[in-house]
Order: sequence, then C-alpha cells, then structure tokens
Amino acid sequence: MKRKTVILVLASLALGLILGRIFLAPSAPRHDANENTAVSTAAKAQIWTCSMHPQIRKPQPGQCPLCGMDLIPVSTGASEADEGPREIVLSKNARKLAEVETTPVVRRFADVDIRLVGKIRFDETRLASIVSRVPGRIDRLYANVTGTRVNRGEHLADLYSPELISAQQELLQAIQASGEAGASGLTSSLVAATREKLRLWGFSTEQIAEIETSRKIKDHLTFLAPIGGIVIEKEALEGMSVETGMRLFSLADLSAVWVTLDAYESDLMRLRYGQQVDFEVEAYPGETFHGTIAFIDPVLDAMTRTVKVRVNAANPEGRLKPEMFVRAVVHARVAEGGIVSVPDLEGKWSCTMHPEVIADQPGPCPVCEMPLVPIREVVNGDARASIEPPLLIPASAPLITGTRAIVYVAQPGDEGRFEGREIVLGPRAGDFYVVNEGLEEGELVVTRGSFKIDSSLQIQGKASMMGEGGQPVSGHEHGAAKPAAAAKKAPEEAVSLTEPVKMQMKQFVDRLAGLADALASDDFDKAQKAAQNVKAVMAQVDMGLLPQTIHEPWMNVLPGMNELVQAPDLARMRERFAPFSEAARPLIRALGAENIGPAYVLRCPMAFDNKGAVWVYRTEDVRNPYFGAAMLRCGSTVEALGDKSEEHRHE
Repeated sequence: MKRKTVILVLASLALGLILGRIFLAPSAPRHDANENTAVSTAAKAQIWTCSMHPQIRKPQPGQCPLCGMDLIPVSTGASEADEGPREIVLSKNARKLAEVETTPVVRRFADVDIRLVGKIRFDETRLASIVSRVPGRIDRLYANVTGTRVNRGEHLADLYSPELISAQQELLQAIQASGEAGASGLTSSLVAATREKLRLWGFSTEQIAEIETSRKIKDHLTFLAPIGGIVIEKEALEGMSVETGMRLFSLADLSAVWVTLDAYESDLMRLRYGQQVDFEVEAYPGETFHGTIAFIDPVLDAMTRTVKVRVNAANPEGRLKPEMFVRAVVHARVAEGGIVSVPDLEGKWSCTMHPEVIADQPGPCPVCEMPLVPIREVVNGDARASIEPPLLIPASAPLITGTRAIVYVAQPGDEGRFEGREIVLGPRAGDFYVVNEGLEEGELVVTRGSFKIDSSLQIQGKASMMGEGGQPVSGHEHGAAKPAAAAKKAPEEAVSLTEPVKMQMKQFVDRLAGLADALASDDFDKAQKAAQNVKAVMAQVDMGLLPQTIHEPWMNVLPGMNELVQAPDLARMRERFAPFSEAARPLIRALGAENIGPAYVLRCPMAFDNKGAVWVYRTEDVRNPYFGAAMLRCGSTVEALGDKSEEHRHE
C-alpha cells in the first residue's frame, strides 16, 4: 500500500514539473522573426522617395530637397527591378482597373481631308463676247435685259451698216460677172473673196447663201448667240452708234462652273490634280456638291500667302451662282512616305495646256489639237496604284504634348508589360494617324488606358509624356522656390509683324494674363470682364494681315473664346480656360518675345485631378488660376519667352 502511494506521489511531482515548465517558463524571444522581416523589408526598401515629388530617389531616408517632406521607402520587387526606364508591368487586375485596350498597328491607305474655303467663279472656257466687226447703228435690241437666258443661235440685236450693204452689192455683182464671163478664175476668186469678207464681218454661211439665192440685199446684220447661257453684260442700246471692236454683249454658260479655293502653303503637299472635292454653299444647307481639281496655280499670292486651286464642277440646273462662298473638303489618299496618290488616273492621257481633258488613249486634244501626253507628265502627284500603304494607328493611341507623341506598346510574350515609345506622326486621317517612324506593322499599341499608364510612370518618377527627351517629369513645384531647370527657352527667331498687328498681339497676351489673374482672385465678375476684354481684342485682329505661320495657331485659339465667355460660373470658366490656354501656347511661342514682349507659360500639375493645366502670364510670379486662394502658389514656369539666362533652359 505504501509503495503504491509513493509511486503516485512521484508521478504527480513529475507531471507537475512538466506542466510548470510548459506554462510557467519565460516566453521564447520572438525578435528573430521580426528581425528577419525587418531585414527582408530593408532589403526591399533601399530606395527612398517623396510622395509629392516621385522623381526624388535616394538610398537613405531624409527630407525631400524640394518640399522638405520626409522621404518614404519604395519597395523594389523583382518585376520593378526588371523594368526599363520607360516600362511598366501591370497585373491582370491592374489592367482591368485601368481598362487597358490594345489595337494592332495596320498598314493601309489613309484618307486625309483638307478643308478649304473659296468662291464660285465663271468657267472661263464657257464665256463669249459679241463684238461689232463693222461700224454701224443698233436698230433693234432683242436681248435687252442683263440676265436674259438665250440659246445658241438665237438673235440678240440688229445692226444697220452701210459698209455691209456695199459688201453685199459687191457679192451680187461678182456673182453676176462670174455668170456672164463663164466662171473664169478671176471672177471666181472675186466671189470667194467677197464671201469671206461678209463672213469675217459677221454673216453666217447660211445668211450668205440666202443672199446669193434671193439676190436681195439685207439691210441689217443680225447678231446671233454663239453659245447658250445668260447675258452677264449688256453694253448695247437701241439707236446707239457702234464702232469696230466695240463689245455689245457678254454671255456665260453656267452649266458648269469653277470653284476657286485658297490653299495655304502647308496644304499644298496634300493637293494634287484629279483629287475629288466635296463642297457646300450657304444657299443649300446640308447639300453636298462635287468636283475635281483641274488646276493648281504655280504662283503664290504674296499678299494672302495662298495658292489658288481650281475645281471643275457640273451645274446642270444652274443652282450654283458665281461669287457664292463655299466650304470645301479635298479628299487625299496618302501612301507610304507621305506620297499623295491619285490611282484613278493611272494609264490616262491628258493635254499639258488643257489638263481637264482626260482620255483613255493618245490622240489630239479636242480643244487645242495638241497631242495628248501621259498623265504623269501633267499630274504633280503619283498616279500609280502599286504604291505601298502607310502605317496607321487609332487617333486615341498617341499622347501628344507639343511636338512629341508618345504611345505605349504591349511587349510580345510578356503579358502586362508596356513600353513607352516616342514616335513621329504624319497627318491625321479621320480616326487614325499616319506613323512615319517608331512602330512596326502588327505591334499592339494601347488605345485605351494609355493616360493611366503614363500617370503610373509619372508617379514612379520614370520617363513619361511630360518628360521631354526621355527625362522624367519635373514634378510639383511651388512658387516660393525659384525653378532651377523648369523653363524651356523659346526659339529666338520671330515672325515679322506689322506694327498694328504687333500691338494687337501684345494686347491679346496682356489681357490673357489679366484673365488668369482674375481667375486667381476667385472673382467671377472680374473674370467675366477680363474674358470679354480678350474677346474684344481677338475680334479686332485682321486675319488677312497675319503671316501664314501664325494663321493656323490663331485659328486653333478662336473656337474656345466663345465657350470661355459663355461660362456660367467660376468652375466652368476654369475648365474652359485650360484648353484655351493650351491652344494659345503654340501661338505665343510662334509670335516670339520680339513681337509681344516677355511672356511665360506656367503649369500646375495638380489641376483637374492631377491632369495638369497651363496658363500664360507676364511674369514668373505664380498666381494659380485653377485653385485661386486655396493653392495660390502651386505651379512652376515651363516655358519662357525672351529670357536669355541659362537658368531658363530646360535641362
């Protein structure tokens, strides 16, 4: 019994010791795991950056040299370490959230529309003048009203002339003498000469034959219409004496007309003989008329800096009236290398003097009887149908900032990896852009979500559309600190302006800066008055006096002015002020400081949900028109005109 009791006591003691060690022993140190985690984190967080200026990247913690904020660690995972300076890798979920869509680069012909304006003119090949070939008197006037419609061969007026009566008498005498002499050679020549004299004086062959048959002299010569059309000028009056060479009537056939368009130098590279043209007139809204380019003036008008382009258009119903204004669209077919192709003319023949004559085979010109030549000797374009088509991408693919265009290309075989690439664009063709350099056929370009990809690169401090020359965006600067390398100096060469235009452009910049100042003051009434002042200056500008290089930037500014003036409140005005200022930026750059004085383009990167917006100002003093008093000093100079100091060169 005792032995059993001792065994139970010993077993209880042993169990107690075991349990005590388990529950009462001090906790094992847990810092090893934490230290491992910290070491792992430290290994990943070896780069420190600023949340507001992501281009700042340092190997140790500290303060941002731009804003003084504490730097935060940036994790550099394996995928990020493998990314290039213009690359980004997005997971499947990230691509879905960014709504990324890609489209292949295709090779096909591009249809480019060139919009021109002009007037309807008379077809010069369908004009006729009725001139008196002998002196006399107008005894009767049949077409006595300007605008009268006449048909070919209808009478216009009767002319009495003693010289015509004498010539008819000579004819009858010559015929009588020829009959009595037995149709000798001399008398026959005299009859032929007299007939020719009457013909040259205006008698038709039928009228001469009638005189010979009836043996009666006509007292009057009847002028007949040589063409069908309308009387556009009437100089003749009943009872009026006329002299040889005096013009009596001018007729015009309006079954076909010319449309004369004004093309600027920048348009000429896309204009070719034989292109189809659609045009509209105010008289028939919504109706489109058609024609073909038949002539491009080889001489530039020095006053308007334009070239006349002639379009032949049919007008069977006479609805198109000379001097009507037209708005035309020329359809150009652009091939590889920017060549404008007119394949419909391949294998055709034409006349160098009358290029509107088109024939399928060689032969004489029906107008001047010159031999026809191959169309390639007449057309200044290319009539071959075998030209290679160009590369095209959707218009939504490139991010365009000034003269740069950035696209994001999906990398083959590496899902989710996108590379930013700077490309060279050709003309826009409807919903597409022609690509001159930078892409290959079949590559996938981002057509939706590219701005979000670009924003991600900006946040990471990598090269993006805001970083020219492959440099990262400069970030968010405040007016308190002078930008060390923020401004790009504009070209020093400026266009030549007349003094009145130079004064108007100076006033335009002054008042545009005044509008920015009014918006920065959060005063809607003041901003409305400032916008009206800008509009008033723009209305005074005579576009006919603007150089051709200024015309296009000026035209880009005009549409936004009315929307800006009609803004119902301060918020809407700021929204409309942003694109208006962006459109004015190329104009300010083209004008140059020599014409408008010092001017600066400033930018706030935080405007409109961090999309950024610019404005034009006379000084570098930052007064933010998009935030007003809330963030008055947010912004920095991105472009300076007329400042020759080194600090205003973009680094």
